[in-house]
Amino acid sequence: MSLGSSSASAVADKAGVNRGTTYDILRALHVQGLVSHYQHDTGRGTKQYFVAEPPEKILTAIEKKISDLGSLKTSFKESLPELESLYQKSGAKPVVKYYDGIAGVRFILDDVLETMEKAQDKKYFVYSSADIREYLYKAYTNFNRDRIKHKIANQVISFGKGGELAGLDERKWMSREHGAPTYILIYAGKLAMISIASNHEPVGVIVEDQGLYETQRMIFEFTWSKL
Repeated sequence: MSLGSSSASAVADKAGVNRGTTYDILRALHVQGLVSHYQHDTGRGTKQYFVAEPPEKILTAIEKKISDLGSLKTSFKESLPELESLYQKSGAKPVVKYYDGIAGVRFILDDVLETMEKAQDKKYFVYSSADIREYLYKAYTNFNRDRIKHKIANQVISFGKGGELAGLDERKWMSREHGAPTYILIYAGKLAMISIASNHEPVGVIVEDQGLYETQRMIFEFTWSKL
């Protein structure tokens, strides 16, 4: 703007940008209505000059961009159910997502509730470890309260001491003496595992795979029946 009417080379020198890039930027600004240009006869030929449009044109361009994004958002929301359906059907490979820290544990527990709320069968399965349980309480103190509020039930096979019943749950012990290195949740097409890293921080993974879920559920139910 401070240059007034200027050639592309003058703009490039002022901005410290090479001329090719400057031409590309000026053309893009012209398309958006933020820059105009004209040809000037220098006596030795014509030369193209560029002029910045008034500042209010920038506001107009921003408002247009916001309007375009609003239209795009509306269109995307209308297509979302179809996109989600395609996403669920895409490929046979398991989807694996990693999380760490207390925030990662909270994300996993939130995912358990959100997934189970949508599930037809409102029961999931847990291998609970006394060594890791405290991290879950720290991440989501009121998890059981919210689970019960949404009428979600679980069966728990425990390793180690503690683990009282809270409601809509059943519990059996594999061992009351020793904890296990991993806390496992088996729920509605997913398998979540939480363990403790060498830095004493929790790490977790969610695996989305129907076949893996069904296999782990079968193993859990067989083990449950033998305890």
